[in-house]
Amino acid sequence: MCSRYNLTSPPEAVRAYFGYRDTPNFPARYNIAPTQPIAVVARDREGMRRFRLMRWGLLPSFVKDPKQFPTLINARSEEVLTKPSFRHAMRYRRCLVPADGFYEWTGPKSARRPFLLRPRTPQLIAFAGLYERWRDGEGGEIDTAYLPRQRHGHEAA
Repeated sequence: MCSRYNLTSPPEAVRAYFGYRDTPNFPARYNIAPTQPIAVVARDREGMRRFRLMRWGLLPSFVKDPKQFPTLINARSEEVLTKPSFRHAMRYRRCLVPADGFYEWTGPKSARRPFLLRPRTPQLIAFAGLYERWRDGEGGEIDTAYLPRQRHGHEAA
């Protein structure tokens, strides 16, 4: 998973595929980017699947000032078990992020081009995700999510 993906399936198709009861209405999105709201499917306290919108960019609960904390949009899957920023979410707050495809960038740094990767036959996919509810000192809340990514063969170990 890299830093851009799309969700163009109609809301009814997403609802049927993931089996949640909510009936959200959302537009097709062709270029979903970090810090934007993203569709998330998570279980509620009763174990039922629910549709939720969350900000893409994790804010762990221990963060005091989000302006002083780097935006966590994705992390290597092996880091989520060891880093404090991810530990609580990994244990208690897992979710699915519906998508139709995702973008990989190729070429030299000065001339990178995006390529959309998706299933050969049109169908929904999902990314594994983690989420947190960040609370400020004044009672405000923000639901935030991030997507652990797998290490690709072309990345440095």
